[in-house]
Amino acid sequence: MFAAERRQLILEMVRANGAVSLRELARVVQTSEVTVRRDVRALEAEGLLDRRHGGAVLPGGFTRESGFPQKSHLATAEKTAIADLAASFVEEGEAIVVGAGTTTQELARRLARVPGLTVVTNSLLVAQALAHANRVEVVMTGGTLRGSNYALVGSGAEQSLQGLRVSKAFLSGSGLTAERGLSTSNMLSASVDRALVQAAAEVVVLADHTKLGTDTMFQTVPTDVITRLVTDEPPAHDDRAATELQALADQGVQIAVAGASAADPVPAGGRQRREVPVPGPRRSQAPGPPQLRSAMALGEHSSGERARVADLRRR
Repeated sequence: MFAAERRQLILEMVRANGAVSLRELARVVQTSEVTVRRDVRALEAEGLLDRRHGGAVLPGGFTRESGFPQKSHLATAEKTAIADLAASFVEEGEAIVVGAGTTTQELARRLARVPGLTVVTNSLLVAQALAHANRVEVVMTGGTLRGSNYALVGSGAEQSLQGLRVSKAFLSGSGLTAERGLSTSNMLSASVDRALVQAAAEVVVLADHTKLGTDTMFQTVPTDVITRLVTDEPPAHDDRAATELQALADQGVQIAVAGASAADPVPAGGRQRREVPVPGPRRSQAPGPPQLRSAMALGEHSSGERARVADLRRR
């Protein structure tokens, strides 16, 4: 393939997806990442795209959000490795929240094997991945369906999360920087993600290396709120991604790198976090069919139980 043909194909991929990794570009045009990097530099010089850590994005500084079909084919190997590692941080009997996204969908497939787990989510794809898990309870938020990423958003979703308390929140996004934290390109999605964060004692961000250093319009999780980042190992030549990881670590974010020599997260920075007590795990839960119900219904059920107990005491 001639250079002009490669660059035209690269440009078409970036325009279609909003952001594409160098690895994916090299695979599609069937050449090395070194050659693709030269092509990306040439296209950037013409003002046709912008370079980012390990990839290329639409020009203009803030990337637009890609649809689910495009996202599902980007950095698939990296997302799989991240999901495998992130699942190791979930314990039997925990109650967690899982946000929308292709990486969190991969995580959900692995959570199906964790007994006694309760998962609160606004993602239809996460719920679908867990629908046949025998010992996982799925609690869906309310809200309005956003078809581009199969997520429930809006005031209904946010209100159904009020008063909820879980141990961990697992979230993804469009970009991650040490300066602003996790961000996304859609205002409604950002608002629901912030509500998910408010419900959790710990926040775990899942982001592959192509999102490091990318900043998008709406902040969802400030850096000082992120407990842990689960990511993949950046390419050896990607100095800026390594620099961003170090900056996040310096601010106290624990970094867990999938594919690194040690699977344990690397605590860094030295910032002390205040641990918030959470309800204990329900380890005695008997196996049974999965239950998909709204978070509001969950609250109504608890209120009904308290009323019955009060009535028994009066008798």
